[in-house]
Amino acid sequence: MTALASTSVTCAETLKDSLSLLEGRFAESTVDIGNGGIVSYRSCGRGPAIVLLHGISSGAASWLQCALRLEKDAQVIAWNAPGYGRSTALPQMQPSAADYAARLELFLEALGIGSCLLVGHSLGAMMAAAYVGRSYKRASRLLLVSPAQGYGSEARRERGRQIAQERLDVLRTIGVEGMAERSPARMLSAQAGETERAWVRWNIQWLNPAGYTQAVHMLCGDALQAYAPNGMLGHVPAEIYCGVGDVVTTADDSRELAWNLNLPFHLIDNAGHACYIEQPGAVAAAICRQLSGHLYKLS
Repeated sequence: MTALASTSVTCAETLKDSLSLLEGRFAESTVDIGNGGIVSYRSCGRGPAIVLLHGISSGAASWLQCALRLEKDAQVIAWNAPGYGRSTALPQMQPSAADYAARLELFLEALGIGSCLLVGHSLGAMMAAAYVGRSYKRASRLLLVSPAQGYGSEARRERGRQIAQERLDVLRTIGVEGMAERSPARMLSAQAGETERAWVRWNIQWLNPAGYTQAVHMLCGDALQAYAPNGMLGHVPAEIYCGVGDVVTTADDSRELAWNLNLPFHLIDNAGHACYIEQPGAVAAAICRQLSGHLYKLS
C-alpha cells in the first residue's frame, strides 16, 4: 500500500470514528420555537450552559471534539443556525445579525436556558455580538472566536456587494461539494492534519444552499460593530480569540477589533480559521476559563 493510500484509509477510519462519537455522545435533537419553527442542535454534558454558534460554512456537528472536552464541566449546546441542518430558515431574504439573535433568543427560551456562556465562531460571532448588543439577557459571558466583522458599514459596503456576488457565484458554479473540497485550504493552517481536513469537508458538504445564501447576505449587509455603540459590546464580560494562522479573519483584524471594543485578545497557536477543529483542546481551555467567570457571576 502506498503512503497516500495508507493516509486515505486512516482518514476514512478516523472519520468513521468521529461519526460514531457524533451520534453516540453529541446527538442531534430539535426544539419547537413556535409558529411552525424548529431549531436543530447537538448537546452533551450537564451543568452550566455553554452555547456554541458555528460559522457560515459549518454546522453544529463541527464542534464535536471541542464539546467532548467540555461535557464533564457543562451542558454543551451547539445549534444549527437558521437554514442549517434541520433548523427552519429565517423569513427574511436578506437577514441581519439581529434577526439571527432574535431566533437565538427563542431557541434559548424554548430550551429553558436562563443563563449561558455564549461562544460565537466567525459568522456566529456576529450573531453573538448582536445578541448581547440587543440586550437579550440570557448570556452572562461572551467569547468571540475568529470573529467575522461583516461588510455592512458605509466604508465596506461596496466590498460587501462584491463579496456576496463572489460567494454566490462560487455556490452556483461548483456547488456545495466543490466548496467542501476547496475549503480546508482556507479554514485550516498549513500544519493541520488530514483528519482535521476531512472533518471540515464532511461538515461543509451538509450545507443548505438557501440557508447559506441568507448567511452570505447577513455577512455582507451587516457589521459586528453596529451592535457596539460607543465602542461597547453589551454589558457582559467578553474576550476575543483568533488562530495565529487565520487567513479569513486574520489575527491583525481580530486584534484591532479587540482594541476598538476594549476587550482582551488572545492568540491560539498552530491554528487557522477553524481553530476549534484544529486545536479543540486549546479552544476548550479558553471556554473553561470563561466558564469560571460565568459560574462566579451566578453565585
